[in-house]
Amino acid sequence: MESRMIQIGATALHVGVTGHGPDVVVLTGGPGCVQYLERDEISPLGHRAWHPEPRGVGRSGGGPHTMEEAIADLEGIREAVGVGTWIVVGHSWGCDLGVRYAIEHPEAVAAVVGIAGRGPQRDRTWSEAYEAGKAAEPVVDIDWVPEVHAALSDSFTDWIHQSDLWRGLAACGVPMHFIAAGDDIRPPWSLAQLAALVPRGRFSTVPGVPHDFWYTHPEVWTKTVTNACTAS
Repeated sequence: MESRMIQIGATALHVGVTGHGPDVVVLTGGPGCVQYLERDEISPLGHRAWHPEPRGVGRSGGGPHTMEEAIADLEGIREAVGVGTWIVVGHSWGCDLGVRYAIEHPEAVAAVVGIAGRGPQRDRTWSEAYEAGKAAEPVVDIDWVPEVHAALSDSFTDWIHQSDLWRGLAACGVPMHFIAAGDDIRPPWSLAQLAALVPRGRFSTVPGVPHDFWYTHPEVWTKTVTNACTAS
């Protein structure tokens, strides 16, 4: 894994890059988590994978920011490294960020592979199911920055309240494959709805794996993201 610092305005952002082939940008969850997917052994095979660390987190400079700024950072990185278009692989929060990125910059996103995301909703029954299952979820220790988490969570709420949200999704021609983890405590119906809404959507489930199966089942993760990226 090669380590790079990319200057975006006055802020230096850390980006790991590995592999060769079509370009993929890999987005992690949280929001506000460090880049926990920056590992050679779980990167999509046959692709060149870029692993940006969010602004204000880990090795990246800056601080709390909005979804708009997060997307601007992705675009700044893409332009700085000379990538024309790339596949967006997003886990958890990264799935939701990737969807908004595709809506607002379809010319830059070849496809979205969204794994175990929340979807653009804050449904009470979804949240109740999540809270009820938290005690049984495998514990994965991931560093995160509460201030960045709070700012991005507020920005997410603003986004899902936009009056033209669903129109934008229904008009987005970027291929999107939403993948649920079979043993995730997060209900998958919101991902299935997204797949049915976007014109080139697809929904599938990986059986027998929890939310963070990149950690618990790394071989399954690598096969899943590789196959999804290759199909895209």
